[in-house]
Amino acid sequence: MNAATANTKIETARFNMIEQQIRTWDVLDPTVLQLLNDVPREAFVPVAYQGLAFADLEIPLGNGHVMLSPKLEARMLQALSVKKTDRVLHVGTGTGYMTALIAKLAKEVISVDVEASLSALASGHLQQQQIHNVTLEVGDAAQGWPQKAPYDVIVFGASSPVEPAQVRQQLAINGRLLIVLGSAPVMRATLIQRISEHGYKEDVLFETCIAPLVNAPQAQPFQF
Repeated sequence: MNAATANTKIETARFNMIEQQIRTWDVLDPTVLQLLNDVPREAFVPVAYQGLAFADLEIPLGNGHVMLSPKLEARMLQALSVKKTDRVLHVGTGTGYMTALIAKLAKEVISVDVEASLSALASGHLQQQQIHNVTLEVGDAAQGWPQKAPYDVIVFGASSPVEPAQVRQQLAINGRLLIVLGSAPVMRATLIQRISEHGYKEDVLFETCIAPLVNAPQAQPFQF
């Protein structure tokens, strides 16, 4: 297969991903759709899984980590309504794809992963894409990343049985937190908005099921 044919095949697969997976899952924001067209997902997918770069599934990254399905990343991005003035905390850098999408919309992204090897991989990918408004951190961000708070947006790329206790306090006023809460097989993507110093608004957006955070807080057993 020559380069032109290979490129045509990739662009067709990207188009089909957007039209058949993402639009049909109620992602209709033109800014998000354009972003998914412009940021090359295949550049962030491990070589062994290149053939699945645009497939409607999670891609394994080792040690229980995964790259989320395209439609889930798109739906989360649409729900967050990231603005050019936003400082964003992204928990779960992975290969850097979701971080890259957010960075294209935001002023600044702090992206944290517990795996140093994934953070290093993401760093190379972001440099290749000329994305320079991201600070990568290695560490356990299951309770957020308070040392650089407050944030206008916080998004978790893995699930948690319960909401981490200290995370919503890391939001700026009018900030948004998106996290998938619950345990398999029933989890709910939940958007929490800070509307005042002590006031929050909470909305369940949709049901899904994704891998849990490393060191995620656990629900306390019910006491009689």
